[in-house]
Amino acid sequence: MGKRYGDSVALADLDLEISEGEVFGYLGPNGAGKTTTIRLLLGLIRPTSGRAEVFGLDAQRQAVAAHQRLAYAPGEASLWPALTGEETLHLLGRVHGRVDAAYRDELIERFAFDPRKKVRAYSKGNRQKVVLIAALVARADLLVLDEPTSGLDPLMEHVFRQCMIEARQRGQTVFLSSHILSEVEAVCTRVGILRAGRLVETGALEDLRHLSALTVEATFDGPPPDLAAVPGVTVVGVEGDTVRLRVQGRVEPLLHALALAPVARLLSREPSLDELFLAHYGKGTDAA
Repeated sequence: MGKRYGDSVALADLDLEISEGEVFGYLGPNGAGKTTTIRLLLGLIRPTSGRAEVFGLDAQRQAVAAHQRLAYAPGEASLWPALTGEETLHLLGRVHGRVDAAYRDELIERFAFDPRKKVRAYSKGNRQKVVLIAALVARADLLVLDEPTSGLDPLMEHVFRQCMIEARQRGQTVFLSSHILSEVEAVCTRVGILRAGRLVETGALEDLRHLSALTVEATFDGPPPDLAAVPGVTVVGVEGDTVRLRVQGRVEPLLHALALAPVARLLSREPSLDELFLAHYGKGTDAA
């Protein structure tokens, strides 16, 4: 599937399949093509090549049937300022056609949301709560979320993450577009990294660990040995009897070298999703 605007390529040859019941994290900086992908899934724009399908339904030609099985929460909530939060949730529920009223009341409490106020009086975070609650209470088979925690404080972000874990446990499918790496790492079972309209990597987090090096910190009883010649090892720094290392590839050569030295303490850490992301975007303008 691809999308062009004149000579500008917004999305190039995207070939992506998401299984039912998985929480898929869609990563990329602003302008990478994340929102374009979502608009294609929602049938809001036409692909230049290929097609988008939702549960086997053509997102363009069978949009009504597709939308009956999905719920969408945008990152920027454009709501009716004269309506109250309660009226807005009621209206959005009527548009979708399916609402779990008991779950709606539970989410209103969990998100500490006051539905009696008019939308014009809400902060950005509270407007975001409206679209999140409206999407979640539909109990849709597919949740399409575009930067869903924009404007939420850390406590509410935690509530959102719990909701995603619960959705996964219920068997719902989640397509989560985000640039908040910790959020994706906390809730997603698989991730895809988008760069300049192209999907450059996809897989489970464990499968993507090869994109960045393992961090190792070794403390010795006495002067540390010279580990710079060990295959795959880069010495980041030495401070007294402690050496900080980065290991690319297999760790066996380092373990053999350490077995010959008086190691007092050994700490290792797998690369975070931030480091995996930077492995593709580097430290240039794209990463910014």
